[in-house]
Amino acid sequence: MTHIPFRYHHLHAILEGYAAQDLPLDLHIHHYFRAHKALGSNDRGFIAETLYGLTRWQGLIDYLTDSARDWEVRLTTLLQNDLLTLSNDPEIPLPARVSFPDELFNVIVASHGLEKAIDLCRICNSPAPTTIRVNTLKISREALFKEWENLFEISLCPVSPDGIIFHKKISFFSLDEFKKGFFEVQDEGSQLLANLVQAAPGAQVLDYCSGSGGKTLAFAPRMQLKGQIFLHDIRTHALSECRKRLKRASIQNAQIVHADDAARLKKLKKQMDWVLVDAPCSGTGTLRRNPDMKWRYDSAMLQRLTGLQRQIFEKALSYLKPNGKIVYGTCSLLKEENHEQMDHFVKTYGLKIVDEPFQSLPSNGGMDGFFGVVLTR
Repeated sequence: MTHIPFRYHHLHAILEGYAAQDLPLDLHIHHYFRAHKALGSNDRGFIAETLYGLTRWQGLIDYLTDSARDWEVRLTTLLQNDLLTLSNDPEIPLPARVSFPDELFNVIVASHGLEKAIDLCRICNSPAPTTIRVNTLKISREALFKEWENLFEISLCPVSPDGIIFHKKISFFSLDEFKKGFFEVQDEGSQLLANLVQAAPGAQVLDYCSGSGGKTLAFAPRMQLKGQIFLHDIRTHALSECRKRLKRASIQNAQIVHADDAARLKKLKKQMDWVLVDAPCSGTGTLRRNPDMKWRYDSAMLQRLTGLQRQIFEKALSYLKPNGKIVYGTCSLLKEENHEQMDHFVKTYGLKIVDEPFQSLPSNGGMDGFFGVVLTR
């Protein structure tokens, strides 16, 4: 590997800054790159991949360096060792070998068994694929694929009917097709979770934890701009981004509902054909993209999240029509946030499960981990 001094200068600067604040790693890197626009795409790629590799393998690195907490030591260890080979050393304790904190490793084992847990943790230490979802309001997947097939290394998603996989990263946001709203970047598993909302044209739909609108953008096209989608979230900055994305996608039958608009929310009670609860969760299904989250995990966080998920679901349920359907979804691998919550909702509210729950697990070159279930009264 060729060592380019200024790259390492930026690596050290990012690591020192990251240690001194609480932002997620991806957002911290994004802010740094915005402040250092002279960095070229190759340099940015090298720096970002090195930082993600360092974070993914931090547990094994700390074991090898006697838990040294110095980023310089960690970086040197990453660059001078074959960590993938070392991760197969049976003399190293299992959680360190797969570079996961003990507490999180144990709950994944409890959810999936030891052998599958080891496999999942190893996959979470690899880069995630890059997948886009075609906006079929504007173009078909076949037409967009044909435009791109001689320009990029791409293939069709094997399960999602609207997904295309990019086998090499590109600058998506500079593409004319992106600016025209032809596609959004979205994992295949996330696309499939959104597809659980089978809202027909004319339906009334509430995306209760909408964030910046990723799931709505996925299910909205099948409504053919008929009916209404209401997007609600407590994060006003996410709703601001949501508004921009809806406009770019030409989704005109959607309304933003702020959490402090009590009068408007009251009018929506018991009016919805579909409610989506894309609940805040541990994010353990997306650790390939957010590896720093595994080092923030503890049992108190899981307990807080499961309590919050139940509170949110109960509030969201109050908007459902008597014969409506509610979708509960997470990007978690943990049974406490998935099947156990589903069982709680069924028992507590007298709900029925519609079809089999959806669950995807991280796979090499494949989708991230998501869970979703459709419930009705």
